[in-house]
Amino acid sequence: MALRLPFQPPLEPMLAKAVDELPTDDGWLFEPKWDGFRALVFRDGDEVYTQSRDLKPLDRYFPELAAPLRAAIPERCVLDGEVVISHDGALDFEALLLRIHPAESRVRMLAEASPASFVAWDLLALGAEDLRAVPQGERRARLEAILGAAEPPVHLTPATRDRATAADWFRRFEGAGLDGVIAKRLDGSYQPGKRAMLKIKHQRTVDCVVAGFRWHKNGPGTHVGSLLLGLFDGEGTLHHVGITSSFTWDRRAALVEELAPLRENALDGHPWSGWAEWAAAQEASGQRVPGATSRWNRGKDLSWEPLRAERVAEVAYDHLQGTRFRHATTFKRWRPDKPPEACRYDQLEETAPFELARIFGGNG
Repeated sequence: MALRLPFQPPLEPMLAKAVDELPTDDGWLFEPKWDGFRALVFRDGDEVYTQSRDLKPLDRYFPELAAPLRAAIPERCVLDGEVVISHDGALDFEALLLRIHPAESRVRMLAEASPASFVAWDLLALGAEDLRAVPQGERRARLEAILGAAEPPVHLTPATRDRATAADWFRRFEGAGLDGVIAKRLDGSYQPGKRAMLKIKHQRTVDCVVAGFRWHKNGPGTHVGSLLLGLFDGEGTLHHVGITSSFTWDRRAALVEELAPLRENALDGHPWSGWAEWAAAQEASGQRVPGATSRWNRGKDLSWEPLRAERVAEVAYDHLQGTRFRHATTFKRWRPDKPPEACRYDQLEETAPFELARIFGGNG
C-alpha cells in the first residue's frame, strides 16, 4: 500500500512513561488518558488505513469508522488517537475486546449494536507536510483548526495547559473509565517508539483474599506463577477478581514452601471448589471464577491450585473493569491483621462519573 503522504504506515506510536504526579514546571500540555485501542489513522483521498499500537491494521474490526473519518478529517493527513466505545456515560473496554473476532458478520453485528468512536489527540502529517518535528503546541493548534467542527463519532480530545484543570480531570475522569492524565511537552517533537510523554494513572490499594494460585509455566512444584485474588460481595459470595504476579524469581520459589500449609485440605468447603459447574452458569450469575477459558490464548493452561481462603494480601491496582481488575495487580504486602471476610467490594473507592457527554456531545 502506497499512500501520497510524507511517510508510510506502519509507524511506531510515541509512548508514555509512568510517573506518580503531574509535572509542576511550566510548558506542558495535559490531556485525558483514554482507555481504548491506540490508533494511528492514515488518509489519502478515499483510502483510510487505521493502524494499531502493535503496527497491525484495525480497520476490519471497526468498519463503522471509515465513512465518518472521510467526512471529518482532511483528505491527506495522519492522526494519532484512540478508538473507544462509550456506553451509559462510561467507556466500555470489554466491548472493544469483543471486536477482535475472526468472523466479519460478528464484527458488523457488534458495530451496529455498539458503534465505536475515534478520539484524536495529535496531527502528524497534513497534505505533503511532515509535522513530526513541529513542536507539540503548534501541532495541537493545527489539530484544533481541522477538527474543531468535527461531529460524532470523530472527536477532538480536550486539552489544557493549566495544571489545576488537569488535576481536576484526574480526580473526576475515572468514573467514566478514563485512565488518568497524559502530559506532553509543548516544545516537544513527535518521537515514534520513544517514551516521550508522561502518564499519571489512577492507582490505589485493596485487601484481597488469596484463595488459590497457578504454577509458573516451567512446571508444577517449581515456582508460583500468580496468586488468585477474591473479594466478597454483599451476600457473602467470594468472586475471583484477578491475579497478582509481581514477584522476583527467588520470591516465586519461596512462595511454594510458604503456601504449602494452606494447600492441605484446601478443597474442603472451598468457595471455588465447584468452579467447573459454575463456569457453565457464569454468564447467568455474573460470578467470576478462576478456571474459565482464556480469551487471549486458547492453549494457555489456566488450571489452578486451591488454597484455604485464610490469607489476605494488599495489592495495588490501577483500574476496575466491572467487577474485575483490568490488569494484573502489584503485590504490596501480606495483611495478617485483616480477616478474610473483611475483603469486600465495598473497600473499593467509588468515583462520581465524569459526563462523557461533555466530550461526546460535541467538541466545543
